[in-house]
Amino acid sequence: MKKFGRFLLSASALGAATVTYSAAIERRHWTLRQVSLPVLDEGTAPLRVLHISDLHMTPNQRSKQRWVSELVDLDPDLVVNTGDNLAHPQAVPAALRAMGPLLDRPGVFVFGSNDYFGPTAKNPARYLLPSAKTKRIHGEPLPWRDLRAAMAERGWLDATHRRHEIEVAGVRIHIAGLDDPHLHADRYDLISGPLPEGVQLRLGVTHSPEPRVLDSFAEDGYDLVLAGHTHGGQLRLPGYGALVTNCDLDRARARGASTWGERMHLHVSAGLGTSPYAPVRFACPPEATLLTLLPRSEKPALNSENATKRTPFGTGESVR
Repeated sequence: MKKFGRFLLSASALGAATVTYSAAIERRHWTLRQVSLPVLDEGTAPLRVLHISDLHMTPNQRSKQRWVSELVDLDPDLVVNTGDNLAHPQAVPAALRAMGPLLDRPGVFVFGSNDYFGPTAKNPARYLLPSAKTKRIHGEPLPWRDLRAAMAERGWLDATHRRHEIEVAGVRIHIAGLDDPHLHADRYDLISGPLPEGVQLRLGVTHSPEPRVLDSFAEDGYDLVLAGHTHGGQLRLPGYGALVTNCDLDRARARGASTWGERMHLHVSAGLGTSPYAPVRFACPPEATLLTLLPRSEKPALNSENATKRTPFGTGESVR
């Protein structure tokens, strides 16, 4: 009995230490990942795309705001924001402080459910249930229109159910995006159809990487789709990976780069935040990703197997 009691005490201490690490340290261990993907038409110059997602910003998250704003030093050609920027009704100024310098770069965005509705308190066990078995409860409405207006005023393109053609760093890009599939707000029929000729990159943008959406982008011939929503699983186990994806995407693709179909590439960001009611991450630090897009014939410096390798930004020290 004494040995069993010592075991319980040790297990309790380990559990408490893990929770403390996940809540107090890892969720603030801001991380830059760098990935190379062969998705451009032949003869196209490399393109640097910064993918940010799932800030879940609250007004007092100063270190996150500073770290995201410093990403401009990476000199991206294009910034793609895949939604869930807000987690508080007064968070728009904080989100804009974070993205401020990046808004001077060409950018495109779509929104997620936590741009439209605030977070709510939930039983943590519900997070481990399959997405189809959970009933979504909306929180209070958030000021997403103010955020959209501010980003659009600075020149970023709203890709929600829209198709855009832009030229960035000499590369002609066709971009199309959707409203959040997790809310079943997506209307792919509004962006479907033949892709234009003469573009060198066909880019799809969505918040939640639902397979039905990815199938549609692949069937229409897109080269790359960027998404967020999964938080990389938020809780990952060594040797197993993400416990859940919070959508119908398989766990193996919960974070990082992969392929979908015969030619389309997918990149899912693990995101930079969490719900205020579940402020923990384990083996899955908050992240932004610098994607170097290359012609299809070039061998990437980083392949899909090490696309999730952690790469320190700046000095490599966590900013807290």
